[in-house]
Amino acid sequence: MSVAGPAERISVGVVGLGLIGGSVARSLVARGVAVVATDPSPATRADASAIGIAVADDVAALATQRPDVVVLAAPLRAMRSVAGEMAVALGEDPGWDPTVTDVGSVKGAVRRAVESAGLGDRYVGAHPMAGTERSGFEASTERLLAGARWIVTVEPGAATDATDPARLEQVLRLVTGPLGGTAVVLTDDVHDEAAALISHVPHVLATELLSLVAGAPVRDVALGLAAGSFRDGTRVALSDPRRTEAMVTENATWVAPALRLAARDLEALADALESNAPVHDFFDRPAVVRETWRPPAPAGTGPPASDVPSSDRPTAIDVGGGPVQAGARPASAGTVPLDGDWPAMLLARCAKGDVVVAVRDGEVVLR
Repeated sequence: MSVAGPAERISVGVVGLGLIGGSVARSLVARGVAVVATDPSPATRADASAIGIAVADDVAALATQRPDVVVLAAPLRAMRSVAGEMAVALGEDPGWDPTVTDVGSVKGAVRRAVESAGLGDRYVGAHPMAGTERSGFEASTERLLAGARWIVTVEPGAATDATDPARLEQVLRLVTGPLGGTAVVLTDDVHDEAAALISHVPHVLATELLSLVAGAPVRDVALGLAAGSFRDGTRVALSDPRRTEAMVTENATWVAPALRLAARDLEALADALESNAPVHDFFDRPAVVRETWRPPAPAGTGPPASDVPSSDRPTAIDVGGGPVQAGARPASAGTVPLDGDWPAMLLARCAKGDVVVAVRDGEVVLR
């Protein structure tokens, strides 16, 4: 396939207008990107239309607009059905050749869904590390994804099986351009293992904290006394429980063993407390993280998408780690050309901590 030019001239279809899908659509529209979106809810479609987003009644109607990139933003439990609808639409219009991406928090399950629908050769996985405990289109904002770190996943392997580099370029252009983010390129398995540790297991533990209080005889007193530690430890558990359940079950391969490790450590701590044994090892074990890691600024604190400059205007933009002049290579950047054994090179660079900040002339720019 051929890349359709700068991201501003690429049209995008968004299937699903929840928190993330709605924020993607809002951000792209604010940036001047042509967007057509759909959602199963007539009320949601009406709300999106009311703020200037072009809407279609369903996937088949969206397909008639022939967007260059289609973002599957449906709930994980609906992804297989939506991928099937996309396959039908493509079968009815053989001349339409869109790249398919998504925003799901589990990548292996989504890839299996799109591959089972026959869309694997046009798929590039994506997941923005952004969100809130709220859900639905009414919770989406233009700013939610500003400055977000995206994980973009590829399938390494033989040339006939690997991710199409031109399609990867399209997705990276959208992420680092009108969506105002940066990207790390990983395999599905690395994404899903990491997401289990820093997102999915925390959702489970936050839910358990709520459950402990919900079943306690002093519940009302405890909630009346709750302050920062309880608020911070339970915030994500206030989100839609069905969404959390789907996220955890779809990533059970990585979530289950992590939960067993956590349960083992908590059981050992409880035993030590009951026997008055030393417990300092439990609290000292995460020292390497405590001493070296600092939480990044949350997504949504960068400039809104409407303030992200066009690639042909030399305005400074913040791409993570400092401002970069649009149209100019960051001083500390390296590049990976999207030819030859690019998957191995790009995956290795991102595994070392490099971040994708732009795509230029068939090369991925990292810093």
